[in-house]
Amino acid sequence: MKQLKLWFALGAIFVSITGTLSHFLYGWTGKNFFVGFFSPVSESVWEHMKLLFFPMLLSSAALRQKWNSEFPCIASALCFGILAGTFFILAFFYGYTAILGKDIFFLDLVCFFLSVAVAFLAAYRLTLSCRLQGHTLPLCVAVGTLSLCFLVFTYHPPAFAVFQP
Repeated sequence: MKQLKLWFALGAIFVSITGTLSHFLYGWTGKNFFVGFFSPVSESVWEHMKLLFFPMLLSSAALRQKWNSEFPCIASALCFGILAGTFFILAFFYGYTAILGKDIFFLDLVCFFLSVAVAFLAAYRLTLSCRLQGHTLPLCVAVGTLSLCFLVFTYHPPAFAVFQP
């Protein structure tokens, strides 16, 4: 169990670092079209949700590969964590900007790191409790659907506020 906790902590560190670097990757690569699918291409909230989503998807693949035989509920738990962390960004941002009436850079940083903590803490606890074991397929489908939405809406965003910088 201590090893699992360590792996989840390392996953959170990985996502924190790669998510932070991902914020700049599109610009660093000269606005590479392919990189834009996985890194923010604008300052919209939607694009910033990628900062957690794709790094955690990678981390989750490694965690599942390592621990699936010992913890059969890890897939559903990680999918839930990805979704919880990703949508926490949306809720936190719109929550604090509704209250304060403006966007504050420091709170944006807090939002990202809190979303990583929420995602990994939820996934860790659900891995141990197995409460979502029967929901693996719908959770995986939800993560897959969100992946496709990120890919499609990167360069063809709908006219909703969440997609606007």
